[in-house]
This record gives sequence, structure tokens and C-alpha cells, in this order.
Amino acid sequence: MATARKHGGGSSPAPVQAASVGATIYSVAERAGVSIATVSRVLQGAGTVSAKTTQKVLDAVEELNYVPLGAARSLAVRHHEAHGLVLPELTGPYYSELLMGFESRAAELGQSVTLMLTDGKADLARAVRQLATHVDAIAVLGSAAMPPAVARALHGQKPVVIIAGAPQEGIESVRAENAHSAEQLTEHVLAHGRTRLVFVGDPEGAPDITERHAGFVAAHRARGLEPAPPVRVPFREGEGEAVAERILAGEIDADALVCANDELALAIMTHLQDAGRDVPGDIAVVGWDDVMTSRYVRPGLTTVRQPVHELGVIAAERLHQRVSGGQPVLEPQILPTQVVIRGSCGCGHR
Repeated sequence: MATARKHGGGSSPAPVQAASVGATIYSVAERAGVSIATVSRVLQGAGTVSAKTTQKVLDAVEELNYVPLGAARSLAVRHHEAHGLVLPELTGPYYSELLMGFESRAAELGQSVTLMLTDGKADLARAVRQLATHVDAIAVLGSAAMPPAVARALHGQKPVVIIAGAPQEGIESVRAENAHSAEQLTEHVLAHGRTRLVFVGDPEGAPDITERHAGFVAAHRARGLEPAPPVRVPFREGEGEAVAERILAGEIDADALVCANDELALAIMTHLQDAGRDVPGDIAVVGWDDVMTSRYVRPGLTTVRQPVHELGVIAAERLHQRVSGGQPVLEPQILPTQVVIRGSCGCGHR
């Protein structure tokens, strides 16, 4: 069985060699002014080193771009293959579905999983570097936690897969198709005669949301229409309720909402219905993800089904193949998505 555990624990210290010819555990120790045993204790998270000394070692690791070789680390601490999974948070159905896909495939392959959540971390680059000292390979959701400097440090030393993020040179990526399905979904809503569509979600929040908004814009321009500016909000339930309040107050003039994910769409739809608004009679609402709840609400939520579980499965498989000596697949793997028509767009509504 794979075990998903939060990053932070440690095990018995042992010297670990670096993968590159440049930085080694010896050069890190020299830069920090400590012994190699102390460097090993810090990298293994033993918790027996003072905060001041730990910081000196971590500073040296970052300055030298030092990342221990996974095979050497595994031999030193005598444990099986371990993979890191970096997610923003665990709230909402998307993250849990992705984690289940990753962890279930890891279990089948005999891997353990170390989970790191980036929400609230001031220095993501350093957090990912520290995680890299404890695992053999890393999968990252989105590209925010894998800035170019970190990518360069890990390149050739630790296999990395970016999930649903912007492709980076030399790093594998897997994602779902966004723009075409978003254009299809928006065109379907426009075909119902809706004229005041609003995109709900921040296109700058993530590469996949950027692509969904691009599809929304493309559908309008294909009809010679100029799309309204997006309502830029984070992708959380509470933000959906706030958007619904703005609609009820007349601050947002729309007869259809194209939401960046189902969590926003369901929160908005429920809040509007509780306030006496008819969905889709007064306003249509559509989403993205096809979470389980979307098929049981009334009206059912028109949305786009994306293979979230499969994204996790593929990421775990690719990391295992790379750690086992396989060559990287540098062409982005793009999984298909599908528009799912239910009632919230106006279909079947009298």
C-alpha cells in the first residue's frame, strides 16, 4: 500500500551524494560551515539540529542548487520509492479526486506518497527544494510551485511532472484540454438566446483557467460579439456565494454565468435559488469538472467533464517510469474533455 503523508517527518541520517558533478553534500557542508553529518540530519528532517544551523544548511542548499540523487538517498535511508505530490490545498472535490488517482496508482506500483500543500507557504521554491531532498520524484499541480529557478535546479536530478500547468522546457506535463470544450460550452449557452454572458473565475489564476476563458472569448467572437469582462474571483465555494449576492444586488448584469469550476457554479446556483431566483429561467449557470454533486442538484448542472482521476494516475505512472530509468516524454500529454448537457443551461426548461 502507498501511504500519503504530509511532508515534515524524517528518518535516520546518512550522507547522501548529489546527482550533479557540481554541488555535493561536501560543498554544502563547507558553505554552511558544518559537518556532512549535520547536513544529512537537516536534509533527512531529523529534528535534532538547531534552527539557526538548519537555516544555514538550507541557505547553502539553495545557493548551490543542491538536490540529492534519489537512488543514493533511497539507499542511504533504506526505504522504497517515494514520490512527492504538491497541491495548493485539499478543500473541494477536484483536489481529492486528483489525490485519489495519484495515490491509488502509486499503491499499485508499490510507491509511497509524500503530500505537500503550498497554501500559506511564503517561499514555494524553497519548500519544493526541501521536499526534493526527501523523495525520488515530484508531481506538481500547476506551475506556481515550479518556478524556472527550481526547474533548473531539479533538471536532470529529480524527475518532475507538472499537472495542469504551463509547460516548461525539459519537464514532463500532463493536462486536460480546455479551450475547445469551453468554446463549445459557451456556444451552447449562446444558442439558447442568452446575450449577457459573464465568465466567473480569474483567467490569471491558473493556465487551465486562462484556456477556458480563451474558449469563452472565442465563442463570442465567432458570432461577432464582444465578451463582457470576467468576474475575477478565487475558485472557492464562499466566493460563489459572494458573486450570487452581487447578482441579487444588481451589481452584475447577466442572463448566463459560465463558471471556471463546478464549485463556483453550484454555490452560485444554490444561493440564487434560495433567494427565489429561477435557474435557468432568470439566469443560466454552467460549470466545469463534472463533480458528483452536479448530477444530483436540480436542475442538473451543465458542465464539462474532465478526467481528474486519470490525471493523477498518469502522473504517478510517469514518475515511476522515470525513476525506473525511462526516458522523459517531452510532448505534453493532453487528455480529452467532454461537454455534459443537463438542465441549468436551459435545456428542457419550460
